Amino acid sequence: MKSRNLSVLIGAAFLMATSSIGPGFMTQTAAFTGSLGADFAFVIFISVIFSYIAQLNVWSVIAVSTMRGQDIANCVLPGLGYFIAFLVALGGLAFNIGNIGGAAIGLNVISDLDYTLGAGLSGILGILVFTSKKTGSMLDKITQVLGALMIALIGYVMVVSEPPVGEAVHRMIIPEYADFLAIITLIGGTVGGYIMFSGGHRLIDAGVVGMENLKDVRRSAIMGMTVGTVMRVLLFLAVLGVVSRGFMLDPQDPAGSAFLQGAGMMGYKLFGVVFFCAALTSVIGAAYTSVSFLKTLIPFVNDHEKLITMAFIFVSTILFLFFGKPATLLILAGALNGLILPITLAVMLVATKKQSIVGDYKHPATLYYLGWIVVAATAYMGVTSLSAISKLW
Repeated sequence: MKSRNLSVLIGAAFLMATSSIGPGFMTQTAAFTGSLGADFAFVIFISVIFSYIAQLNVWSVIAVSTMRGQDIANCVLPGLGYFIAFLVALGGLAFNIGNIGGAAIGLNVISDLDYTLGAGLSGILGILVFTSKKTGSMLDKITQVLGALMIALIGYVMVVSEPPVGEAVHRMIIPEYADFLAIITLIGGTVGGYIMFSGGHRLIDAGVVGMENLKDVRRSAIMGMTVGTVMRVLLFLAVLGVVSRGFMLDPQDPAGSAFLQGAGMMGYKLFGVVFFCAALTSVIGAAYTSVSFLKTLIPFVNDHEKLITMAFIFVSTILFLFFGKPATLLILAGALNGLILPITLAVMLVATKKQSIVGDYKHPATLYYLGWIVVAATAYMGVTSLSAISKLW
């Protein structure tokens, strides 16, 4: 593997991972751990399995077709790519509103900065990334550094909170209660909407695609999912250690209150750093991937990609200032992205059987059929969770 390719593959993995472990990931995980306790281990277990299957299917198709998700969809059914691009961009915008809010929360915890000023500053920082002439390499470096920092800080709080690991392992296999809304929300926050395509589209921009790179692309997908899984497990255990001692989490700030009760004021400040890092990387990832879904469909977007990406972040910031309620927005966005997942994954699975898209490539049968199981299961859970989603707003 060439050194440049290695850097891009690691960068793509971390772009996907940090997109999936933003403030929505932290808010969802803390909120559901507070309500489900050790049973949330089962939710994580199911979501991780489904996420691995979805990512490997999607990244494989993108690699061998050398096309983006929307273009693959248009080849499956003319016009379908426009519909999917609209869904993904809308879901990305919903997530990014919450991401801006998450960054503002993080800055407020760190320095007592006003939420409005924090949101504005976070939006400016996200925009600045796309003013660079080397945006691609900057994306890779930022996501890797901030991703590693988040793992280290959450790992520290997990150790301090002393969670009941044995009970969590037991409930992972034999839960007392399985919550469909929690599962679909977690899957949506991990691989739903734009997240599933973020790393694959980064590889297309870097030219690391094609049959000759398929094995490395799959390794990159597995690496990204592994990083995301480690983060999710560490945060779950950190929060579980708090709630298992009888503490109640603040519904307006479930993750922050968990860090505060688990590790004191120092833990709360660490939460601010982690939340801000998670939010900023997700702001960047959501904007980059959402716009990448539009660039091959709308010539103006393709000709002014960086400008449109910066405008996407600017609009997200303005909408947050009007709507607020970041915790609710983040959970709602995860659930909505979970509803998008079965549609986009089904399209990619159909594409594996079209020679006009994948050529002579033969997609692994096991991966193909497991993919359809994920489509059916997430579609069912998404529909049954619609009433619960409507109550979140």
